[in-house]
Order: sequence, then structure tokens, then C-alpha cells
Amino acid sequence: MAITDWPEDERPRERLLAQGAASLSDGELLAIFLRVGSRGKSAVDLARELLGRFGGLTRLFAASQLDFSAVPGMGPAKYAQLQAVVELARRALAEEMKHGIAFASPGAVRDYLRLHLAGLQHEVFFALWLDAQNRLIASEELFRGTLTQTSVYPREVVKKALYHNAAAVVLAHNHPSGVAEPSRADELLTADLKQVLALVEVRVLDHFIVAAQSPPLSFAERGLL
Repeated sequence: MAITDWPEDERPRERLLAQGAASLSDGELLAIFLRVGSRGKSAVDLARELLGRFGGLTRLFAASQLDFSAVPGMGPAKYAQLQAVVELARRALAEEMKHGIAFASPGAVRDYLRLHLAGLQHEVFFALWLDAQNRLIASEELFRGTLTQTSVYPREVVKKALYHNAAAVVLAHNHPSGVAEPSRADELLTADLKQVLALVEVRVLDHFIVAAQSPPLSFAERGLL
């Protein structure tokens, strides 16, 4: 049955306008984005199929064009639209951190990192460079590795800190395994980076581990800094 045949108070778009976006499920929100379904499927059915195929919104957002377009009814145009929406969300969060104090809104930091890192199938090491008021100067991927490890060179991290004239940094990396727990190697690397960055008067405020299946883990909150 097409969504237009549903009772008006059950249609996702009408419910969003009447009750707010937070009242809708992931599938219903995605259905509004899709607008139409495919043969024999409503937009909600298709949205649920996408979420099931990719395992949720995080992995859907990080899907390659090839994988996304392999779903019947999806194609380059819809993929481009989805990536535009995701990038707008990233930029809105970055804007919030640039114009305010990043750690006055830790939720924005976590959301920003999740949008960048949670769905990736390879490991990356990421940095949020901050000024003396903890406002975002720049964010960048520093190193990229395999599924199990990445090589991080402290000298290169220091060079980047000096290039951005940063006063502080939030470090982050992802665990493609889906488990946001620090290894002993993660702890040693964080200690090393904190030590070498202190030599150029750059504070390490936190180090987050980001995984698709759990909230980002904070080293500071764990007492590991």
C-alpha cells in the first residue's frame, strides 16, 4: 500500500509536521528523504530494507556509492542527495564548535566524530585542533590504516599542531570491529602524544574511540589522560 493510501495521521510527513521529527522512527525519517518507494514497496518499506541491509543509519551514511546503488531503486542521484544531507549535518556541528566552546557542548563533539568515523571499514586517526578558548580551528584525518591498526607518527602530529597554531587538540580514532574499548597500545600512544605535544604547549583534552555499535568512549572520562 502506498503511503498516500495510509490514514493521514499515520503518514510520516504529516506526523513530523504535527509532532516534530523526534517522534518518527529511523525508517520513517529515511522514508521522508526517499519520498517514493519502488514497485510493490512503500517508501517506509524501502527505508526499512535499507536500514536492515546496512545495519543502521551509521553504516548507511558511510556506504560506498557502489554498495548503495546495488539496492534496487537506489542510484547515483539518491546517493548524492544522502551524502549532501550527511555533510550538512557535519558542517552544522563544526559550525557549532567553531562559534562556541567545543567542550561546553560535548554532545556536538561526539556527534561530529560519529558522523565522520563510526561507519568506516578502515581505521583512521583524527584530530580536532582547538584554539585557546577550545573553539574548533580545523578537523582532519591524520593517518589511515588497516582494519586492525594504524601507524601514527608523533612528529607528524606535532607538525600539524604547529601548522594550525593550535592550543589544544581532541584526538580520535575508530574501531571498525564495532567495540569502543581502548587497547594497551591505544593508551601508550595517547600518553606518548600527550608528552610530545606538551613540548610545544599543546594540550591533549581528550581521545575518543568511535565505533558503530556503541557511544564514543572518552579517555578523559575513563581517567586515562
